[in-house]
Amino acid sequence: MKKNMGSLDRGLRVTGAAVIAVLIATDVITGTLAIVLAAVAVLFVLTSSLGSCPAYLPFGWSTRRSESGG
Repeated sequence: MKKNMGSLDRGLRVTGAAVIAVLIATDVITGTLAIVLAAVAVLFVLTSSLGSCPAYLPFGWSTRRSESGG
């Protein structure tokens, strides 16, 4: 899969996942919302580690700098 995520995008996703994890661990978020947000956090970490977001593909979006230096 082609990489389409820049470093800022990846960093924000990992930070968001960490915040969600802390909120769940401290019981600020519980129940169904916790389960849904935990799944979102897992997706954030997965897409960040791969450097590619499948949701960007249909729209042709990319937050990654072009490899030509632009």
